[in-house]
Amino acid sequence: MFSTKNLSPAKLSFFTALMLSVPVGIALYLITKNYLAGTLAFFVNLAGSYLLIRSVLESFIYRKIKLIYKFIYQTKASKKEEMYYQYILPKKSMDEVREDVEQWAEQRKAEIERLQSNENYRREFLQNLSHEFKTPVFAIQGYIDTLLNGALNNPDVNRKFLESAYRNVERMANLLSDLDEITKLESGEQPMYKENFIIQDLIRDVFETLIINANARSIRCSIKKGCEQPIYVFADREKITRVLINLVENAIKYGKQGGSIIASVYKTDEDHVLIEISDDGIGISSEHLPRIFERFYRTDRGRSRNVGGTGLGLAICKHIIEAHSQTIHVRSTIDVGTTIGFTLERRKD
Repeated sequence: MFSTKNLSPAKLSFFTALMLSVPVGIALYLITKNYLAGTLAFFVNLAGSYLLIRSVLESFIYRKIKLIYKFIYQTKASKKEEMYYQYILPKKSMDEVREDVEQWAEQRKAEIERLQSNENYRREFLQNLSHEFKTPVFAIQGYIDTLLNGALNNPDVNRKFLESAYRNVERMANLLSDLDEITKLESGEQPMYKENFIIQDLIRDVFETLIINANARSIRCSIKKGCEQPIYVFADREKITRVLINLVENAIKYGKQGGSIIASVYKTDEDHVLIEISDDGIGISSEHLPRIFERFYRTDRGRSRNVGGTGLGLAICKHIIEAHSQTIHVRSTIDVGTTIGFTLERRKD
């Protein structure tokens, strides 16, 4: 069965001219009773109608379509594009043009949704950033104002206020340092100095570094049984140290008093190693899990500014691991604990 779907302008012009020419040829034959005259009229009308219809299609309809394509691509046509408009575009069917426009519309819709999402993220980020700076700045302002209004000469409070002001200045400095590090990681300004090293040795070094913090909460740090066999990874040792310190510090802050932190190391395949840090603390509810690697994002359950930190630790971890072209993930259950894991490349010979 004949279908007009996906017809080119030339074919559409031909079939339209054919439908016009057939009745003309038949009518002339019936009037003149001359078969040759009817046939000649048919072909003359077919040729003239075809040329006329195709000319109208190409000069009018495709001129409008060309404007649509120029609008879609939002550019002044180059010589290559003009050739496309002149020779390739007229060969496209209306359905193909419709599909191109629909595809463009879908792309624009996706771009708009992405821009809206980015705008919401930017707005939330600026609000969080403002709040993070506002707290220490107002505290410093209050301490200094009190000192200037007479407390500076009071030995019972002057040193205490100065120490408090210093702690807030230190918090701001740490915040700026973390923001600067994230910016450099995102822009690729921080190069990777990869080397082969035993990941279990680095984990033990991090545990030793944070042992005072862990002992203060009676938390025991260890490597899981069966994971002690040395495994080499190929990564930037300094940056992975930063990742492990952030993860273990979080596990100590939010872990259970008298609980434990366990590090696990697995060979997932011939090319990758999985490292996981697990605690048995308060856990994170499922609705928060997709966002915990965002800057300044804090959950409601005990993860407040009261425990310190800049709110950028996990965001830095994510950027460092992604800079290694690897992945980081989290699993957590309320009142059971949290496990954060990441992958690294195995040893390079």
